[in-house]
Amino acid sequence: MSSTAVGALAAEWARCRWLWNECCARSKRAHAENEKCGPARLDKMLTEARACMGWLREGSSVPQQQVIRDFAKSRAKALKDIKAAVPVRQRAGMPKYKKKHQDDLSLNYTRRGFRLKDGRLHLAGGIAVTVVWSRALPEPPSSVRVYRDSTGAWYASFVVASMPETLPKTGRVIGIDWGVKETATTTSDDHDLPHPQHGKRAAQRWAHYQRMMSRRKPKRGCAGSKGYREAKRQTAKLHKKVARQRQDTARKWAKKVVRDHDGLAVEDFRPKFLAKSTMAKKAADAAIGATKTALVEMGRKHGRSVHLVHPAHTTMDCAACGARTKHALPLSERTYTCTTCGVSRPRDKNSARVMLVRAGLRPG
Repeated sequence: MSSTAVGALAAEWARCRWLWNECCARSKRAHAENEKCGPARLDKMLTEARACMGWLREGSSVPQQQVIRDFAKSRAKALKDIKAAVPVRQRAGMPKYKKKHQDDLSLNYTRRGFRLKDGRLHLAGGIAVTVVWSRALPEPPSSVRVYRDSTGAWYASFVVASMPETLPKTGRVIGIDWGVKETATTTSDDHDLPHPQHGKRAAQRWAHYQRMMSRRKPKRGCAGSKGYREAKRQTAKLHKKVARQRQDTARKWAKKVVRDHDGLAVEDFRPKFLAKSTMAKKAADAAIGATKTALVEMGRKHGRSVHLVHPAHTTMDCAACGARTKHALPLSERTYTCTTCGVSRPRDKNSARVMLVRAGLRPG
């Protein structure tokens, strides 16, 4: 991206950030005075501000209006949770002030605020950006978000209507059980997903950059040195690489599973509780949540039947006769043996078959 475009986007973001902070201040004042602070009042505030401030008027009104919409939506969600007495730890917080050096740049443009011409993205306000396309757009986009990530790279994310891509029928079904030793254990040996260990392989380099940051950490209230900023950028770059590796592994595996099976019985596993266990580090590296999301999205995209199965007692039930053990099996016991029918099979394989039974699919 040219330095001219970067400067123009940074100036546009400065206006939008100022507007967001003004909305936060207006919201607090409305709460103190027991007044309403909906989109209509904020739109009126924006109109008055643009009329008296030439600096704000120099920017396009499209991303500024989107800031109003985003703020109003965020505030409405927080107020809804407060009214519904949602626990504080689960509640969406009220919008907070955006700081100049701590928030990444992000600008939203609706259809009237951008156009695509000759492979270039033209944004409202006379900003032209050359785009390196990752893939062709299947349909004309309805909006675009231009943002800068923690590594300093720029991206344009287009919103396009999703088009289902139905795959041919195979007549096969599969059950999927999530784990830590293996990210996914299935009823088909060819579709098991071993732990990729992307984070473990990058741990040594992570520690190296974090030591660099620690040595160069600036005093409170002082700007970081060039060496500190470079170490911070390298750390963010490595985090981004590992995240992309996990995402790539998840998507490739999900596409293989979806291509080969018509019905998927997926454990509706929520790995949040693992963050407080001794397996937290390994579970985070396994990226179970991201892999599950990729599998569900891929299945729905290609018209497959995806059944989310509640995980309760799946390690205690027998997939053959349905009998349940009296006590939960310890993690060290990796073979499930039914005391009723005598069936013996690997514990995770039995759980994967239980998924199929509970989903009403015929195990192979």
